[in-house]
Amino acid sequence: MSGAATAVEAVGARRLLVIGTGSVTAAHLPFWASWLKIGHPGTEVRYVLTGAAGRFVTRESLAAIGDCEVRADRWPDEPEPKARHVDLAQWPDTVVVFPATLNYLARLALGLGDSPSLLALQCTRAAIALAPALPPGGAQSAAYAEHSAKLGARGNVIVVPPHPGRSTTSGKREAWAPAPFPEVLSAADRLRAALEETAPDGHDGHDGHEPETVSTRHRTEAAR
Repeated sequence: MSGAATAVEAVGARRLLVIGTGSVTAAHLPFWASWLKIGHPGTEVRYVLTGAAGRFVTRESLAAIGDCEVRADRWPDEPEPKARHVDLAQWPDTVVVFPATLNYLARLALGLGDSPSLLALQCTRAAIALAPALPPGGAQSAAYAEHSAKLGARGNVIVVPPHPGRSTTSGKREAWAPAPFPEVLSAADRLRAALEETAPDGHDGHDGHEPETVSTRHRTEAAR
């Protein structure tokens, strides 16, 4: 990782939920877990891994390195004190999906809630930053254009554009890697600040009050 990519910028997020999906880039999550633990000790972090993400990174490695809670993105077999999707929706003030596969983006854009994390993101008022990881041709596809536009139009969502990357299959620079984690986190934090700025006085969007719509200006500022 380059020095620029690992530079620590102060953030105001207090409760950060990181969701990893099934891209090879998920293998980097333990590194970013260590980076968050050292660079942002004032931010409480939790992780959720989809089943596909588990092919590239284990919950055990994240829990050990990040010293935090790591959940699987599936409905529990045994009863829990709190509904998992409700807890995931209400706990964070900031959410980062890194990496976000095209499949996950599409399901989120279509309003599906067939996993705890997806249902939580459909219902949460937290700021959400999505970091797409796309195969060759993915960034130019009609599906990505449609779904990213729908998601970007949501008041509490920002899609951080991917960067050109090398395909692990072809070896060519024709794939699309997620933006560096610090860049995605900064975008999420700016959106969080904008959401809190427009919320009614004394409310953070987690207490049942109706939120105000975040303006396009705020989403543009978050992307900078």
